[in-house]
Amino acid sequence: MKNTRREILKGAAAGVCVISFCPPAKAAEGLKVLRFGMCADVHKDIMHDADERLGTFLQSMGKKRAHFVVQMGDFCQPKEANDSFREVWQSWKGDQYNVVGNHDMDGGASREKFRKYVGMEEGYYTYLQEGYRFVVLDGNDRHKDAPGGYPRHIGKEQRTWLRKTLASTTEPVVVLVHQSLQNANGVDNGAEVRAILEAANEAAGWGRVLACFSGHHHLDDLVELNGIPYIQVNSMSYKWVGGSKKHESYPPEVHAEHPWIEYTCPYADPLWSFVTIDPKGELRIEGIRSKWVGPSPEELGYEKGKDTRGITPNVSARAVSLQMKEDK
Repeated sequence: MKNTRREILKGAAAGVCVISFCPPAKAAEGLKVLRFGMCADVHKDIMHDADERLGTFLQSMGKKRAHFVVQMGDFCQPKEANDSFREVWQSWKGDQYNVVGNHDMDGGASREKFRKYVGMEEGYYTYLQEGYRFVVLDGNDRHKDAPGGYPRHIGKEQRTWLRKTLASTTEPVVVLVHQSLQNANGVDNGAEVRAILEAANEAAGWGRVLACFSGHHHLDDLVELNGIPYIQVNSMSYKWVGGSKKHESYPPEVHAEHPWIEYTCPYADPLWSFVTIDPKGELRIEGIRSKWVGPSPEELGYEKGKDTRGITPNVSARAVSLQMKEDK
């Protein structure tokens, strides 16, 4: 049996986060260097410059020769007014993937309508890139005892599919889901889903699940639990601060046409994560540094709860080392 021990080192806001891994020789066969871009929580229906932010992201990913791009949810409502935004996304000349976010169904839209709008066949699915298996989950199931508000659950059928997918494959795994599996305000049965991932690592005898990425919380955070890093991809656009902290960060004409912005602290520059997985045993995440437009949440008196660390207009640099050793 092999155990894993990780050390998480937090660094400056810009730079590189490194996650080291050590697949056995058989699992490493066929692995190649993989580069991909991730954006989360663009919120076209709130941000006046969402098209430009998304376009800047895609241009950067093209220059970096990303193998694919993925948006992590809270993208846009599926309606005609957003067609030009969708066209920016679909202008990418290569593979692209989507994750369903809770706000993608605002305005009364169904999950099926959103999936059709962006070209998704299913809400949860798997795909291969350069020898790595990506598992996309849909955290928008609703269980019978769920309270009001947005659903944030991964149902029985989806969990069964996840177990079967992991049991029937052998590749290193990266999990993508909108709501965090670790944050207390994320998927409400996150511990149950995490146990499935941990069981897959136990069955494989090594840290097969390299990382789990999520959006939703508009936070820049990384937490390791039982050998798996859970990484929150910061919003491309802003931190939501709510009605009691509403204010104007842009000229009055912008707020007149886009009234929801006053409930946010926008980022001056679009944020995203550019990830490189090296078969030599490293997963690297580049950092980005931006600044607030207008006052920061702290200046507005926004209170940080115990589950809301990582409020920053940056994608931070962190280092995570993994050592593999045999039990005696």
